[in-house]
Amino acid sequence: MILQLGSRIAGTVDPRLLATMAWNFGFKGARSVMLFKQRLKQGVVFPPFLYLSIINSCNLRCQGCWVDVDSPRNMIELDELNRLVNDAREHGNSFFGVLGGEPFLHPGLFDFLAQHPDCYFQIFTNGQMITEKVAKKLRQLGNCTPLVSIEGTGEISDLRRGSKDVLNRTLRGLRNCLDQKLLTGVATSLCQTNIDDLLTEKWLHRLIDWGVHYTWYHTYRPVGPKINSDLALRPDQLVKVRKFVVEQRAKTPIAIVDAYYDDKGQALCPMATGISHHISPRGHVEPCPIIQFAKENVHDSRGIYDLLTSSPFLKDFREVSAQHTRGCIVLERPDLVKQLAEKHGAVDTTMRRTAMAELESMTPRLSQHVPGEEIPEKHWMYRLAKKYFFNDFGVYTPR
Repeated sequence: MILQLGSRIAGTVDPRLLATMAWNFGFKGARSVMLFKQRLKQGVVFPPFLYLSIINSCNLRCQGCWVDVDSPRNMIELDELNRLVNDAREHGNSFFGVLGGEPFLHPGLFDFLAQHPDCYFQIFTNGQMITEKVAKKLRQLGNCTPLVSIEGTGEISDLRRGSKDVLNRTLRGLRNCLDQKLLTGVATSLCQTNIDDLLTEKWLHRLIDWGVHYTWYHTYRPVGPKINSDLALRPDQLVKVRKFVVEQRAKTPIAIVDAYYDDKGQALCPMATGISHHISPRGHVEPCPIIQFAKENVHDSRGIYDLLTSSPFLKDFREVSAQHTRGCIVLERPDLVKQLAEKHGAVDTTMRRTAMAELESMTPRLSQHVPGEEIPEKHWMYRLAKKYFFNDFGVYTPR
């Protein structure tokens, strides 16, 4: 499997882009995790991976979206983005997730990417704005990987994403990326309407036939202003997803990303472990994208390192989360999220100003943590990578 995957990537990705990824994300990303682990020993938490929602605007209206896409445009300006990344880079970071809304609506996106050739960016996108010209520009820049979201078949995509001909328009963008020999991924938020179609070997082989290099299965989080609990996966389906990912990693030549489990198959939360936090389109420093409360903002004169390492709010959030569950505190204990926000006087970071009411309306449910259903990694590469670079970092150890 590894040889097939390596051969496929080597034969379809621009060698210059591949070398940049190997250095900026592979070597330097691993180094940033080691620095993170060293800081943890001193009681200092600064995430090696930051996720930046650079703009709230989007051309789609997806079911269950928690971003204020209908509100007036808010975005992190170019100067602030550069200041943020430069500060994080000085402390060893080199990888950044770029989210929205739709990131390609940000007028300064290409200038931002161009000013940080020694960093690597994963751009979460619906792909519809990736024209041939845009894909060529991404190839020229060479320091980013587009992660294109596909939410189902043609009919399901239109339903899930609130528009028409969504899948075809997304696939055009995906094809433009692949034609330009970009390292390209496909992301899917698994839910009741697409799990039977997309959590299959047939789907993975279709992605391979298209030339896609990696895929990332998320699970739908029923949060935000229009919670659709009917879309959420059942506990047995959550286990099914984990089992499928582990099995396919061992035999199918496409890389499969997940963010919720360690090498032993134990659930974890990247926010609780401190390996990642989130910056909103208005600059708020949030525990994660679906927790829309904050005490700090990047527009503060302090740098991002100081903001993150000195925040009692974030520290308390991580510790309370780890004490109560290995899963998602928002889904399992929305009452605790409310208590933490009230305790610290955190502001509602949404434009709609209804985040607290949304929490109060939530029904607690299981997340990725399904006790007794742990499924360890089968493939040695994933097992070793997670053992050293993506685990719980001891935060769930009883104190």
